[in-house]
Amino acid sequence: MSGQLTIQFLGAAENVTGSRYLLQSGTNRFLVDCGLYQERPFLSRNWEPFSVPPNSLDGILLTHAHLDHCGFIPRLVQNGFKGTIMCSPATADIARIVLKDCAKVMAEDAAFKRKRHLREGRQGPYPELPLYTADDVAAALPLFAPVPYQQAVPIGRDITATFYDAGHILGACMIRLLANSNGTARCVLFSGDVGRWNAPILQDPTLFEEADYVVIESTYGNKQHKSEESIPAMLAEIVNAAVDRGGNIIIPSFAVERAQEVLYHLNTLFTQKQIPPLRVFVDSPMAISVTEVFQRHAELFDEETRALLHRGIRPWDFPGLTLCRSVEESKAIKDYPESAIIIAGSGMCTAGRIKHHLVNNISDSRNTVLFVGYQANGTLGRLILEGAKEVRIHGQNRVVRAQVTKINGFSGHADRGELTKWLTALKRPPRKVFVTHGEPEVAQAFADHIRTVTGWQVFMAKFGETVALD
Repeated sequence: MSGQLTIQFLGAAENVTGSRYLLQSGTNRFLVDCGLYQERPFLSRNWEPFSVPPNSLDGILLTHAHLDHCGFIPRLVQNGFKGTIMCSPATADIARIVLKDCAKVMAEDAAFKRKRHLREGRQGPYPELPLYTADDVAAALPLFAPVPYQQAVPIGRDITATFYDAGHILGACMIRLLANSNGTARCVLFSGDVGRWNAPILQDPTLFEEADYVVIESTYGNKQHKSEESIPAMLAEIVNAAVDRGGNIIIPSFAVERAQEVLYHLNTLFTQKQIPPLRVFVDSPMAISVTEVFQRHAELFDEETRALLHRGIRPWDFPGLTLCRSVEESKAIKDYPESAIIIAGSGMCTAGRIKHHLVNNISDSRNTVLFVGYQANGTLGRLILEGAKEVRIHGQNRVVRAQVTKINGFSGHADRGELTKWLTALKRPPRKVFVTHGEPEVAQAFADHIRTVTGWQVFMAKFGETVALD
């Protein structure tokens, strides 16, 4: 690459989802991440024309396969993108599943809304069509070019990219760019979503010693998670209390990593007889398929999980586990006569099968809705978690009588202390640090914290802002 290197913040700037960072140098253009907006106030951005012609992009560097990082790719392909999508092998495997599922859910939701709006004699704020189709996904998949961790690859003139383990979800990456522009060498580091230290299943996040510019997430930049050791105890307490009431435990869960981690802990609790032998329904074809990807990438596990596998213990397979792929299997869950644990997506309750289970369970005080992941502002999950007495699901208002609780320790995102640990591993001050992927007050609080701790130049990225990386 030649010419001035710039970065433009097109998503996950002053909000959480829609991660999109445009890198330009001369005539070359790359995106780091290409995610969907999922917060209700920002959904219109998914429908707006992209800020540059998609066919002008040379490629996409993908940190991981969560929808808010990869879910916009088929829309770009629909509008002319033909570049290369570079990511880790596990991310490529998971993205294939996630994007196919997303297109299917979009088609189903669009059909449902058309019928409902016709019945109600009104129109919604967005077209009653899927944002993209299964054909768009099929056109996107051949563009994926998996790259192993720690292997530098050229992505243009005078610039290389290297992917490192982020410890967030299986295959998640931090991206280190080395660029030589106008005779000046610079290192630009993208944190992606930073994982947790000593969390189950995955290895710890990679630490770096130097960078000129850093783009860092701040999802939990103003919070400290409780100890990992509290997760099994808290989970056992919540499950046992619901069983004592004769109720179900409904767990909205991201299909990638979170569902597998929940099953990991449930397996431990069952084995140790800390909870009764309940039926556990995983009502998510995507989560089932992602679990199969986990089984193909044991090289990414931490030592403890690899030791379990070596002893013949499969953390995601135990008596009472029922995997539901078909719609018929999903519908039959409501007729199960005993207390059960129901794990379904989406994790923020924005779409998918979890909405049906909420309809069937949220108005019964015996039941529990247990959140195990971040709930972005404006999502149905956030409304429920913040104590709404009534929520609208499938076009009807539903009274919330179920117990609502959350275990923060499940989060795959680093908290303030862990983000600080990751950033301050740098042995010399970077020229600038840009804080992204957080609600405005959280990102600002984290930026202020890092500025106070280090004295570095730290900025909260602004949506649409373009910055020269001199």
